[in-house]
Amino acid sequence: MRKILLISGKRKCGKDFISERLLNRLANRAIIVRISEPIKREWAEKLELDIDAMLSDGPYKEQYRRDMILWSDEVRSKDYGFFCRAAMKKAPLESIDYVIVSDIRRKNDIRWFYETYGHQMIHTIRLTSQVATREARGWQFTAGVDDVPSECDLDDSSFDLELENDSEDKSGEKLIERLLTSLKLN
Repeated sequence: MRKILLISGKRKCGKDFISERLLNRLANRAIIVRISEPIKREWAEKLELDIDAMLSDGPYKEQYRRDMILWSDEVRSKDYGFFCRAAMKKAPLESIDYVIVSDIRRKNDIRWFYETYGHQMIHTIRLTSQVATREARGWQFTAGVDDVPSECDLDDSSFDLELENDSEDKSGEKLIERLLTSLKLN
């Protein structure tokens, strides 16, 4: 493994979209890891929910999001790296060049990656989008979701690269080119 790319941003800023485009460009040299996957899996098992619907981008998970955040915060208070570690267990680090972590949400997520893999292995990327753009993508402010650490903890952080994702370029290719060039991943 050469680098771990930690992608963060608000809901509906395009983290998954850009992560998928980046994965396509890096071909067989990368994988996407989602910290939210073990959170959603454990929550779904605990409440006997539809795991596929919880892992999708659909509305099903929204009805459980607030309680799931509170529960995951409780788990993190005992072991801040619990979900990062669980997500990375499936990553075949010896056979790929890049791990794209598409959903970094907290300072402790970044801390865990730095402590586990070292600063030289990590690139932090922040995607931003205007409120109007996020609303056009289906975002609506939700109290208890959009005003808690899972959305706001990284607001005052600095990143290796910050990219605006409001472009008319629906393919995301210009943003991907900028990302690849800035991080020297070509």
